[in-house]
Amino acid sequence: MKIQPRDKRELMAAALGRIDCDLAIRNVRYVNLFTGEIYPATVYIHGGFVAHVEPCAPETLPERSKEVVDGGGRYLVPGLIDAHVHIESSLMTPRAFAAAVIPHGVSCVITDPHEIGNVLGERAVRYMHDAGQGLPMHQFINIPSCVPSVPGLEEAGACFDADTIRRLAKLPGVVGLAEVMDFVGVVNGEDRMMEIIEAAEENGLYLQGHLPAGFGRMVSAYRIGGPISCHETGRPGEALDKLRAGMYVDARESSMCYNLPAIWDSVKDLPWRGRLSMCTDDREADDILENGQMDLVLRNIISLGMDPVEAIRSATLIPAQEAGLENLGAVAPGYQANLLLVDDLRDFSIHSVWFDGREVAREGRLLAEIPEMSFDIERINTVNVPQLGLEDFLLRAPKGSGDRVRVNVLTYSGQTSLTRIVTEELPVKDGVVDISGDPELCYAMVVNRYGSGRRTFGLVRGFGLTHGADGSTVSHDCHNLTLVFRDPASALAVYRQLKAVGGGICAAEKGEVTCTLALPVGGLMSSAPARETARAATAMKQALRELGLDMVNPLLRIATLALPVVPEAKFSDLGLVEVLSKKLLPIFPEE
Repeated sequence: MKIQPRDKRELMAAALGRIDCDLAIRNVRYVNLFTGEIYPATVYIHGGFVAHVEPCAPETLPERSKEVVDGGGRYLVPGLIDAHVHIESSLMTPRAFAAAVIPHGVSCVITDPHEIGNVLGERAVRYMHDAGQGLPMHQFINIPSCVPSVPGLEEAGACFDADTIRRLAKLPGVVGLAEVMDFVGVVNGEDRMMEIIEAAEENGLYLQGHLPAGFGRMVSAYRIGGPISCHETGRPGEALDKLRAGMYVDARESSMCYNLPAIWDSVKDLPWRGRLSMCTDDREADDILENGQMDLVLRNIISLGMDPVEAIRSATLIPAQEAGLENLGAVAPGYQANLLLVDDLRDFSIHSVWFDGREVAREGRLLAEIPEMSFDIERINTVNVPQLGLEDFLLRAPKGSGDRVRVNVLTYSGQTSLTRIVTEELPVKDGVVDISGDPELCYAMVVNRYGSGRRTFGLVRGFGLTHGADGSTVSHDCHNLTLVFRDPASALAVYRQLKAVGGGICAAEKGEVTCTLALPVGGLMSSAPARETARAATAMKQALRELGLDMVNPLLRIATLALPVVPEAKFSDLGLVEVLSKKLLPIFPEE
């Protein structure tokens, strides 16, 4: 995609100095991302595009410009580009998200609306596209490739096929096919994924990848299949394997996953890192407002030892190249004038943010107006779950089990999203699997929230909850209603509350709700402004920590429970999933 100037002839005339430019920003230290140089310059802007960059002494006064801004000797760099993000994971709608991230220097995001796409289907993608228009930033859409992520292993509110991709590809803001999560389906050449990939390629879309724990021949097969990138890179040496295969590695720093140290350690000695990009993936409202968005990712990788100019390139020009955005990601002739004035490159302190040649934020304060827009889809209650009673939250052992029973327990590996199946023998009391003597065990339930009534009930170890119940309709990627609990009464209270408020995240103990983060837009987002949503998210995190989830971010811990594209095992509304074999396993294995 190339963003066209409103009048190319006029822009060329401005570049030649034959007409006055709209704006000249003088007295800046210009960071050239094509050569790696930093030198004093004046940047000329016309019609929202860069017309010319003139290397010159700081005291030189610009010629042929209607307006002159003194950059105060600050560094001038491009606006930041997030290579992969789910706006829904910010818990905000697209317009509230824009208001939150623009002051952090973000001029463009490549967003994958597969969260709400799994809930409300094709119209949800159109909603995210339309709600992201007319903003002082770009919100480009990648069409969700896996709705649901793996058919037959879970059920969502919609199902996308190749024809869906062809229809959505006609939206003007679409640039790619979003993270192709069914990597097993890709490398095995399964019809569904091959047809979806073919539909994307015939429409000129780039293919965004998702290959967790990918090494060696798996990387080669996946890359041949079509996807060019991966943001699920976190194991030692994994980034090196993917870069060597010609893939883009989107170094991720989300609110849940902190992959930068492992990635940097794997690639820091390479002579070239021309396909190392950066993304946030899932970052929540309070985290954005308190700590930052792409600016935080940039600061963190610089602190690990990456040269600041290279880091800026990885957060601007490289993600633009990855997504095929021809004239974004640099400050150069013919590029849209999205830029930042930065006081210091190493701590990346942003003085002002410019988009389309206009100043839109300064010193952390949004200056641009974001007009309010209303959409009917934001008022639909999407939590269609059956009525359940207390008895439904008792995990009954198979008849004839006696006082012990073998159970396939979903087991977490520390605070990561990786889980495996461990078969354990557990006590049975009055016909119910008894976990009261084991504080690391919890009950887990996934309930389909799209009307089928299906649900799975099992056990999880190492989740972190010590008492009460945690429940959420934010449960990647099908976003069914998911519960983890120690006592049935608290689980029932959470279940009823989430149904009543139209979705969100909820905590309870001793049978009483202690905190609710209401997310009625698709059961994923709040319609409130960023600061209000951030305050509610902060309160929710504290409530979850009081239930034993003592971790950096307890909010979306539960969202990792039902994601059957992340090894080795997960729950879904259809059962216990063995990820690599794509099999459903019984909760109670036979002898």
